Amino acid sequence: MPPGKPGRIEPPLRSDYRAGSSITTRWNDNDPYGHVNNAIYYFWFDTAVNRYLVEQGALDITGGETIGLVVNTSCDYFAPIAFPDEVMARIRVDRLGNSSVTYGVGLFRRDDAIAAASGSFTHVYVDRDTRRPVSLSAPLRSALEAIKI
Repeated sequence: MPPGKPGRIEPPLRSDYRAGSSITTRWNDNDPYGHVNNAIYYFWFDTAVNRYLVEQGALDITGGETIGLVVNTSCDYFAPIAFPDEVMARIRVDRLGNSSVTYGVGLFRRDDAIAAASGSFTHVYVDRDTRRPVSLSAPLRSALEAIKI
């Protein structure tokens, strides 16, 4: 936080993140106030993280023995996003544990360098059947290490 502005969080930059994907807003993402509803941002966090893991071959969402359960999320909003904006969801790994990972996620309008929103998204990886935590697999850990700050 900058001096003299207690409690104020500055929006991160696109360059603060390691990977990302484009998301197209939909008409029904807007709320009556004319911007994307805050709940949609969490869908985008989930989409960005899981898309990255699937594309890296680190997560089999339908048949894998291990799944990631979301245990914590947060979001700070800096500027509105509205249909028909294109959104770039950028991700990084902020903390990597034995069975958990905390991602940093930044949402950027079109080519903006400054985030419209940013947040945190934590997965605990568990056995699909028992729901007990398991150590991260080698392919998953490798994909996560690649975007760790």
